[in-house]
Amino acid sequence: MSQHCHPDCQRSMAAKEEHDSAERAATVAANLLSATRHLLKLDREMTEYSAQFLVDNTLLEEKPGQSPHSFRLTADDCLEYLVKMASPKTEAELEEMEKQQQRRNKITVKDCLECAFKEGIPKRESWAHLGCVSPVPPFAAFMPRVPMRGEVIEVKDLEEVVKLSKEQPIGAKLVVFSPEIERVGNGVYVGPSGGGGSRYVGLRDVILCGAEKFDGDDVMNVQINYKKVTKIIKVSLTRMVTTLADGDESDQTIEPTGLLVDFVVPRIFK
Repeated sequence: MSQHCHPDCQRSMAAKEEHDSAERAATVAANLLSATRHLLKLDREMTEYSAQFLVDNTLLEEKPGQSPHSFRLTADDCLEYLVKMASPKTEAELEEMEKQQQRRNKITVKDCLECAFKEGIPKRESWAHLGCVSPVPPFAAFMPRVPMRGEVIEVKDLEEVVKLSKEQPIGAKLVVFSPEIERVGNGVYVGPSGGGGSRYVGLRDVILCGAEKFDGDDVMNVQINYKKVTKIIKVSLTRMVTTLADGDESDQTIEPTGLLVDFVVPRIFK
């Protein structure tokens, strides 16, 4: 579908420097499903699944009639949707929007994968584009979904992660510092440079694409979407982080941690 379906979407997308946390998590989850299904030959060719569907449905409070098997669409439903789209937001609708934003703020890659395994997921072209601000229309319940069977495994041991990354892509979070993340280029991302100019940006959802040796260091090839640009970088598996620089340039001491954390593996059943 078009990435600019109406003026509200154009303004919203133009105003954002990068995708929000829910969109990042959903994108990583959808890409993990695409890559894993292709590796298992469940899809003959690489198939893109809808990240926006996961944003719209993950952690959603289930309501009567929400299932595509039980929902019945009427002309009145469509008319009501069109009227809501054209009318100013009521106080109740604004409260519901705030509730949905709170839901979105909690969404993780693990949550998105579990949603796909439970509900199925449509192909990307069958749902709204990523970042769409329109309410989900009632007829969306009838959009075809690809059924998914599987489970999500959380892995703590880095050696096990490296081993599993040889078999399939894995989800994780990367500890991101600026300007190092922008300057990594063809080198290795090692976190803060220690020169006093590093700024902790936060955790970003990424996909692990396999480990290797590079210039004597153990590194992981990592796919990251940062400021709306997708790229693959090499991340050191040996460098540890002990401090996080905050906005007032003071340091927050933390327990030593690697640059990659929170590993999740989608196990898809044939």
